[in-house]
Amino acid sequence: MTAGGPFPSTGDALQADMTSQEEQFMHRAISLARRGLGRTAPNPPVGAVLVRGGKIVGEGFHPAAGDPHAEIFALRAAGVRAEGADLYVTLEPCCHQGRTGPCTEALIDAGIARVFVGTRDPNPLVSGQGMDRLRGGGIEVVCGILETDCRALIAPFAKHVTSGMPYVVFKAAMTLDGQTATANGDSQWISCPASRDLVHQLRNQVDGIMVGSGTVKADDPRLTTRLAEGGRNPVRIVFDGRLETSPQARVYSQESDAKKTVLVTASDHAAADLQPYRVAGVDCIQVARNADGLDLPAALAELGRKNLQYLLLEGGSVLGGAMLRAGLIDRLMIFVAPKLLGGVGRSLLAGEGVAGMGDARKVLNLRARQIGTDILIEGEVQNVHRPD
Repeated sequence: MTAGGPFPSTGDALQADMTSQEEQFMHRAISLARRGLGRTAPNPPVGAVLVRGGKIVGEGFHPAAGDPHAEIFALRAAGVRAEGADLYVTLEPCCHQGRTGPCTEALIDAGIARVFVGTRDPNPLVSGQGMDRLRGGGIEVVCGILETDCRALIAPFAKHVTSGMPYVVFKAAMTLDGQTATANGDSQWISCPASRDLVHQLRNQVDGIMVGSGTVKADDPRLTTRLAEGGRNPVRIVFDGRLETSPQARVYSQESDAKKTVLVTASDHAAADLQPYRVAGVDCIQVARNADGLDLPAALAELGRKNLQYLLLEGGSVLGGAMLRAGLIDRLMIFVAPKLLGGVGRSLLAGEGVAGMGDARKVLNLRARQIGTDILIEGEVQNVHRPD
């Protein structure tokens, strides 16, 4: 998967020279769309800006499934000023009837002059048809402004709508000598406070947080979002094939501001084995066992059916290693702290590795930036082996 998302560039028409003003308005639309991250599934986050005479006259974003789309909020804000205006929208407007009506018809009825689209919709129900409908209604369409940024914005939606599987970001912190904990398991805290704040911002944006049983037993985490300005809690997901975690663990507690926890375990457990978790309000998913523990593709397919598009894999190394071997990690976020543990601690990804360098998974489109005293390294995992 590239930085722009899991589908190819469309080359859809009028790839005109982009002016700084056009990019400025699309940047604003992207900023608006980000307000909906983690809240719109099964829909994508979308932002829209209406411009007339070089000035913004209306804007909006899609806040949640079932609510109006970004274009509709922008039209409402603009009112009569929408006629003859240009629309900047991060994703191709829909042309089909879902929970809400097609945005293409609303734009045509409002007399929009031009529509600048960030990227084509990967949803087969739209996929170019929205732009075709706008052109058929007499609206000029320009596609591809800040396309890489707009495609990255909808990467979780794109994977989910085309495969049914969630998009997974693996987050971890390690020392300069590549260790995630000391030999006796102490890991609090490797990363600095600024890095931990950034992780809570990410928790505020994802649909779910995943951890393995080892993390629950070692740290007894709550896996909630803790930000100064509040925030919302994603679904908490625990992978525990042997039912080694206590039903009284904090991650299973039904806090007033926390969403239900999902326990993923083996299919050979009897109903009585799961009863203590279900009494605690936990939703249980059972999948087959395999040589690497649990059938992870089947588990993620079940999570995808629950409309969980965007998942943060926070721990630990055993689950991370198994997810990598199964080709289920889409993106990495590795916080590297300026610390040295020495000796033999815990590795980033546990389990059997590849036999040779030619089999190594490549990480593409690397980006590095400083967060407090740490360095954050991000990139997309190449899950399909391709020769150099």
